[in-house]
Amino acid sequence: MFAKADFPWWIAGGYAIGLAAGRELRLHGDLDVLVLRRDQALVRDLLADWDLYVADPPGQGELRPWRPREVLQPPLHDIWCRRTPVAPWSIQLMLDEAEGTQWVSRRHSTIRLPIDRLGRTSETGIPYLAPEVQLFYKAKATREKDETDFQAVLPQLGAPARAWLADAIRVIAPSHPWLRRLQTVSRT
Repeated sequence: MFAKADFPWWIAGGYAIGLAAGRELRLHGDLDVLVLRRDQALVRDLLADWDLYVADPPGQGELRPWRPREVLQPPLHDIWCRRTPVAPWSIQLMLDEAEGTQWVSRRHSTIRLPIDRLGRTSETGIPYLAPEVQLFYKAKATREKDETDFQAVLPQLGAPARAWLADAIRVIAPSHPWLRRLQTVSRT
């Protein structure tokens, strides 16, 4: 479905980590997809036949319909998608910020990357979020599965990716346990 999109998009969440690791690490309940907020009208059109709900307010467990032509403003960024009103949720769509050619983290505006470095492409042509960016999002409230993801891709992160991830985590969680491990790996 997203292959026909004329805007950038990336597989996110655990699937992104699996694509980076080159293997599936665990089962997933849904598919996470990241798009830039500025492309929300295009993604809304792409999913016009879907049942779409926005988490409003974010993180409170409440959903409301995402109305056609409604422009979602920050802090709204999480959209739950299902094919029909009786189907299970299958896609979690996340909106992220951009300024020109820069991706801007919705968690802290000083955390940035050029958009062309935000993702990677799998051997089969699937765009996915760069593992260091996905790990940054997972660092906010680390769960067991996030630790598994971190361990799976840490050996694959080059020095620039490790440095970017460490710098980004320091901004949001200066005493995060991953920081020590990122420094240890970067010295070896």
